[in-house]
Amino acid sequence: MNWVLLIIAGCFEVAFATCLGKAKGSTGLNMYFWYAGFFVCLTISMVLLVKATREVPIGTAYAVWTGIGAVGSVLVGIFLFNEPATFSRIFFLVTLIASIVGLKFVSNT
Repeated sequence: MNWVLLIIAGCFEVAFATCLGKAKGSTGLNMYFWYAGFFVCLTISMVLLVKATREVPIGTAYAVWTGIGAVGSVLVGIFLFNEPATFSRIFFLVTLIASIVGLKFVSNT
């Protein structure tokens, strides 16, 4: 169950990064809605991360959480913000995913 919480926390990390990107490109009231979304997603992500670290070692949990956030944020950048999808970006994204999966398999929880 703690791994599920950790994955959900990582997804909310992607969401708060996405909200920041959208807020940057917004003005007026719309910008404040994106910032509100950022704070909500940030809070949920942190609470779930804390809950997951009750059973998952902190080093592993933090690495997986940030890895999910990094992979998700790069994918959001490519698909939502039209960032380039170069070979090197995709290559290192795949190696990051492999590292996250590897940490899960070598963890004792």
